[in-house]
Amino acid sequence: MSPLLLTEKTKRINDMTQAMSPMFIAEISANHLGEFERAKELVFAAIDSGATAVKFQTYTAETMTLDLETPEFKISEDHPLWGGQKLFALYEQAHTPWEWHSELFRICRDRNVIPFSSPFDSTAVDFLEELNAPMYKIASMETGDIPLIRKVAETGKPLIISTGATEWEEIEDVVATVQKTGNRDLTLLVCTSSYPADPIDAHLNRITTLRNHFGVKVGLSDHTLGIGVSIAAIALGATAIEKHLTLRRSDGGADGAFSMEPQEFATLVQEGLTAHKSLGKAEWSMQESEKESRRLRRSLYIVKNVSKGETATNENVRSIRPGGGGPPKLLDEMLGKKFSQHFVAGTPISLDMLFDS
Repeated sequence: MSPLLLTEKTKRINDMTQAMSPMFIAEISANHLGEFERAKELVFAAIDSGATAVKFQTYTAETMTLDLETPEFKISEDHPLWGGQKLFALYEQAHTPWEWHSELFRICRDRNVIPFSSPFDSTAVDFLEELNAPMYKIASMETGDIPLIRKVAETGKPLIISTGATEWEEIEDVVATVQKTGNRDLTLLVCTSSYPADPIDAHLNRITTLRNHFGVKVGLSDHTLGIGVSIAAIALGATAIEKHLTLRRSDGGADGAFSMEPQEFATLVQEGLTAHKSLGKAEWSMQESEKESRRLRRSLYIVKNVSKGETATNENVRSIRPGGGGPPKLLDEMLGKKFSQHFVAGTPISLDMLFDS
């Protein structure tokens, strides 16, 4: 792609970013704790908190890994949340049963909220297509699975891809794979795949890097605590913010420690929309709401009654509020000149009211 075409495409993406409010995605993940009623409660909490979309994960332990005891099939002992666990056991505990999906999707649709999911293999894509999933998410750990990404992209539906733990060359492969299918609705998410993530590792300036290089929408998958990183991402033009949601962090679970509670998510949505609204235009102009402040700015006034022929001095001409007189930068030019007639205190002064001595 030529630099000119890239610039034009990036400009269109930037214009689109300014025009559209960010999508707030509530990630349910493992926070249902294996209970269907809790899963439904989480969906309702996400909706009531202002989520634009609710995201699930579609896999089983068998589609993710093998049930083996060897060290490579276990998580490192020093992992802050899942240290020493077998991969199979973790995924068995954390997965969302496929038979739950239809009802959870229905609840979202009934409330005009987008339901979608991250498939982790081709069978999950087929299943989600049967549910008429409106869009898809590829998780960071699956960015190397080009066949999976191709299959999802070939649905022609909007596709979100996280870039955590992914090298630049791999992102280029992912974007090229999606584009070769003809799918043009791609959003990349800046993501730090550590749980919880430290804000120092967020490097949100990569939002601009991805948007300018690939000419696509860019958002954030945020595993940090609090809302500060997400708000900063919106200020940089993020079009989607994804956060894990739990009912109560104290309930535990595989993802509970780095998840938001409903009121926190509601605050994120409220403040995030405010942040987006505040971005406005890049062109400089005074706002309609500033007119009264502009009227009250300092200008040059006669502050003592003066007679015709009297000299303008610092004692009878000063820079005061409000506006109406000449700009203060003209004061030095006025001093030493003569008044053309009698003026009373409170008269705004301009150069044509004076003459050289």
